[in-house]
Amino acid sequence: MRFLLSLILFAALAACNQPTPKTTQENMKGKYAIAIHGGAGNLVKMNLSQEQQDAYIHALDSALLTGEAILKSGGSAVDAVEATVRILEDCPLFNAGKGAVFTHDGTHELDAAIMDGSNGECGAVAAVQHIKNPISLARKVMEKSEFILLHGAGAEAFAQEHGIESADSAYFFTPHRWEQLQDAIEDDKTELDHSEKKKASNDNAPREEKFGTVGCVALDQNGNLAAATSTGGLTNKRYGRIGDSPLIGSGTYANNASCAVSCTGKGEDFIRLNVAHEISAMMRHKNYDLQQACDSVIHGALKSVKGRGGCIALDSQGHIAMPFTTSGMFRGSIDTAGQKTIMLYEAP
Repeated sequence: MRFLLSLILFAALAACNQPTPKTTQENMKGKYAIAIHGGAGNLVKMNLSQEQQDAYIHALDSALLTGEAILKSGGSAVDAVEATVRILEDCPLFNAGKGAVFTHDGTHELDAAIMDGSNGECGAVAAVQHIKNPISLARKVMEKSEFILLHGAGAEAFAQEHGIESADSAYFFTPHRWEQLQDAIEDDKTELDHSEKKKASNDNAPREEKFGTVGCVALDQNGNLAAATSTGGLTNKRYGRIGDSPLIGSGTYANNASCAVSCTGKGEDFIRLNVAHEISAMMRHKNYDLQQACDSVIHGALKSVKGRGGCIALDSQGHIAMPFTTSGMFRGSIDTAGQKTIMLYEAP
């Protein structure tokens, strides 16, 4: 009997010393994923030549590979999203940084936001006019300011104090964007970041429109998520209008407990629905998976108010979702298996 009890005690102790099952985040260690967008809209009507399509694809690919290299080497998700968005800000093809659209007054007002899903820290800037890479200023706000969102001249003063690179107005000038502004002023309307030349008076077909925000979401090898978004806003915008991009929860959000999200579309719709946070809330409070949450918000709530646009989203397991309500969205991703996709229009 004593021998039997000893065996039972030994077995119990052995069981207690067995390693416990790893948590989801621990299981993700060593894996990473990244997704980007360069705007959504009626892209089919852009009638891009093959050369133009190739230019967009090359730009998206360059940005995607920049972020992937950081993640692959063990860098943080925050580092990856900032570096990736900087590439898109420096490319005149996109409505952010160098390629930003003009306001009614012929200036540029740039918005950006970044969020760290590991701790909820975030930073944002709005209506800055002389910051070469607004996303880097947003990160500096996150790390060095007691505030979350800085605006206009105050944000630029903060940038100067912290060594953020500035640029004069000439840096942001592009002839194509200037022509868009002249067309919008002639029509006395606010335009999206890309609109084709005015149609003949007897042509009732709608103009082509594109929402030109850029954004990135990333999962690093430590299981942490981050999101970043940057935009030049709307052509011919007035009165200091600010969209959803720099608003945490509307256009940008990240939480390790759910997902990272970056949105692109008509900002007013994303603001009233708090789209980015709503996707996270669906996962946390309704136990939806990433795709279900994105579909519920983008194809459900957003469509119900005739909202136009989409988002990229990434969860802590490396799943990627990129839904949109328009005819296309410039987007790309690399998943945890290393599979890369870059697409402009609806998936086949």
